[in-house]
Amino acid sequence: MTPMVHLLLLPLLLSIAGGRGLEDKKGPLENKVLDVPEETPVPYPIYQFQSSHQGVNGFRLSGEEGEAIMISDDGWLYLEQPLDWAQNDHYLIGVEALVDSEVVEGPVSVTINVLDVNNHAPSFNQTDYAAMVRENSPADVPFTRVFASDRDDPESPNAHLRYSLVNQIPNRQNTLLFQINPVTGEISTTQEGEQMLKAREGIQYARGEDHSSEALKRKFDEYCSPTEDIPYEHNPFYNCVERAEMRRRNVDPLEDPDFTLIVRVQDLGGASENALSGNTRVNIVVQQNLWFNPGPITVKEHFATTYPMVIAKVQSNEPSAVYRLVQKERELKFPFSITEDGDIQLTEELDREEKDMYILVVFAEDYLGNEVDPPMEIQVVAEDVNDNPPMCVEEESVFEVQENEPVGSQIGQLVAHDADDAGTTNALLTYTILSQHPAANTFFIDEASGHIQTGRMLQRKDAAEYHLTVTVSDPGFSTQCKVLIKVIDINNELPLFEKNDYGSHTLAEDTPVGHTVLTLKATDADDPGSGSSLIEFHISAGNDDKVFAIETDGNGEGRLVVVKPLDFESSPSHQLKIDARNPEPLMKGLEYGSESSTSVSLSVTDVDEAPEFSLDVLDVTVPEDTSAGTLLLTVEAKDPEGKEIGFKMDGDTRGWLEIDAATGEIKTKAKLDRETLEAFEVTVTAFEKANPEKSSERVVSVRLLDVNDNIPMLKENQAFICVKKPQPVLIHAHDPDSAPFSQPFTFSLAQGKKSPNWDLRTIDATSAKLILKKTPTEDKTFRVPITITDNAGMGVTHTFNVKVCNCTELGYCYTAPEVHSKVGLGATIGILAGTLGFVVLVFIIYVNRINKNNKKKALAEEADTDGML
Repeated sequence: MTPMVHLLLLPLLLSIAGGRGLEDKKGPLENKVLDVPEETPVPYPIYQFQSSHQGVNGFRLSGEEGEAIMISDDGWLYLEQPLDWAQNDHYLIGVEALVDSEVVEGPVSVTINVLDVNNHAPSFNQTDYAAMVRENSPADVPFTRVFASDRDDPESPNAHLRYSLVNQIPNRQNTLLFQINPVTGEISTTQEGEQMLKAREGIQYARGEDHSSEALKRKFDEYCSPTEDIPYEHNPFYNCVERAEMRRRNVDPLEDPDFTLIVRVQDLGGASENALSGNTRVNIVVQQNLWFNPGPITVKEHFATTYPMVIAKVQSNEPSAVYRLVQKERELKFPFSITEDGDIQLTEELDREEKDMYILVVFAEDYLGNEVDPPMEIQVVAEDVNDNPPMCVEEESVFEVQENEPVGSQIGQLVAHDADDAGTTNALLTYTILSQHPAANTFFIDEASGHIQTGRMLQRKDAAEYHLTVTVSDPGFSTQCKVLIKVIDINNELPLFEKNDYGSHTLAEDTPVGHTVLTLKATDADDPGSGSSLIEFHISAGNDDKVFAIETDGNGEGRLVVVKPLDFESSPSHQLKIDARNPEPLMKGLEYGSESSTSVSLSVTDVDEAPEFSLDVLDVTVPEDTSAGTLLLTVEAKDPEGKEIGFKMDGDTRGWLEIDAATGEIKTKAKLDRETLEAFEVTVTAFEKANPEKSSERVVSVRLLDVNDNIPMLKENQAFICVKKPQPVLIHAHDPDSAPFSQPFTFSLAQGKKSPNWDLRTIDATSAKLILKKTPTEDKTFRVPITITDNAGMGVTHTFNVKVCNCTELGYCYTAPEVHSKVGLGATIGILAGTLGFVVLVFIIYVNRINKNNKKKALAEEADTDGML
């Protein structure tokens, strides 16, 4: 269809549309960005430009439109041919308004963005893939991958690809042994695959053993031990083994796979039923994995044998691998080694009590030291043997029991220890009483736990102490432990104060903490040295603020001390009641009375004290854009005696704050700036107005919160590019703000559109690189608009000047002298006349000089002639 036919059809299309939805497709002749889907049927009206100039009867295009984009005389921009995003994703054209072929308005710049539609199905780069995977390969570790591409816009969902596993052949147990990463296409084993994948049966060869037919025959004889002398070539069993071995060695995954996976790729992220797809096959062969962990290895401690002793063997999948053995814990002692054949040896006997487990790390490497198999950690456990006797924790265990305790009363537990493995019978201890003095059958002991109980009621008058010998045994050893049991007097005496009233005492308000007010004394007639005679002092009344405490040595003497500052204003007096008590309970029927308590009366005298702040820590956090006159904090203080106080402030070097001397209100008086000072401290002093020497100080810490009051700025705004060796230009930006109003920065070309000449790519949080895509035909300076925004999206467009030029050998721009080739007729005549005049002048001067020289020669000759005459 010709453009003329399209011009005739365009009004018809517009009339059929009835103008519906076309109002937003009309507008004045100005710079415009328009979006058009690719493959749109033609003719297709895009936009109608309307000129403000009177008499306009035509429009004209210039730029990249080619034959695909046209414009009608009435300003309709329309498609003549369908657009293809894959060929060109945007067009830059100019539009001019004409009156009888004369430009009366414009040109204006119009950008037409071609919108991609999902018209390309994704496809794999191979129709069949081949892969190898070893037995016991760890799950989630990729062993191969597939790759697909899509010709649609990679920035759109049309090219957002997602991989999936459609089928696994065979799948006899209905268990997937493989999985695929939906984003990367990487294929790995599942947890089930790690356990269940098995290679084809085959002959295993030792290190250095050849794989010839003769070696195969020897392996066959060793395993099958044939009784009849049948030639190998006629032995069907040997022939079967030989064919299987050859097949295993020369397997081709594409021809004879163990598994075939059907893999699908879909665009639109696989989330739409309209997604386009492609498929491929992945053919997998499972290989033998000789590199498997033989641990954990158990070795008896102190095992009597000849060392070194082989305890395990490893074999790499690479026949020529070199083995290396290290310890994971990196301790000084490491009694292990490995041979070139992979035999792990123990070089000396182990002692479990010294170390119960070792972790060996085995490396299989090539001759250059590169790993050919992943490092393997092997645990070696030292098995316990009964080589340690039980040990008594104390040289002599001492227990106390009150007299008249009922039969079966618990006295205590004898504790013993065995260094052997606590989880074995080697450390299972048994307790028995070997002897007890002065009387037998007085005590019993639990064989399993070592708890000691009384066998009868005890009287201190019969015996004050009992000595026991207890045998502690494990299955192979025994030890004797000593036990001392003291029978203590029953608590039938009360502690008595020497005074029931310690009178009145006066303390100044500024008495220091730790001061001893007075010493208390009490006695107890119970057996000395026992819990029944030990005296403890307690303040039972009058000490609600916990200002006082009693320190004692337990022998009946206590010191009443000040443990908190006194405060006359809140507590001018204290009436203390102090009790004397024993840690052991009193005998039944006996109660503490008034004789075991005393009282003390304390009066506090007033002292003129400095003002006190209500808070010990004064911190304030405020945004940096806080306006002047804003209240930040009210410092509260009061004088204990109620005197009038005032406030002052020091340390504000910037002059940003002020304090109300009467109220303590701290306000801003100037603009704050976090970039100048992020945090600072001032000192506030509260003082008595009548006696300023009585004062207290508090430090007020002020921290300024950042606000986004700065935009990212270019560190440099110009650069040059050499045409012969164009290198990307590095662009660096900075922002004085802090996170989250600073980096990372977003770099983009103005309006976020693609440029035919430049490409801008981010390098890191604060820099980007500008890449020249098209080399200009002459030296030129480009003004590239670059928009830089901070992490909060705040920023502006900066102009970056790039000079593209020829460079000297030193790498600097060289600009040739300008030559003006177009000169007017009059100027040309003038130049010619001037040149001609200059030549004539030079000729006249030259002739005059020749004439003068000739005259001089003539005179000289005439003079010579006269002389001769």
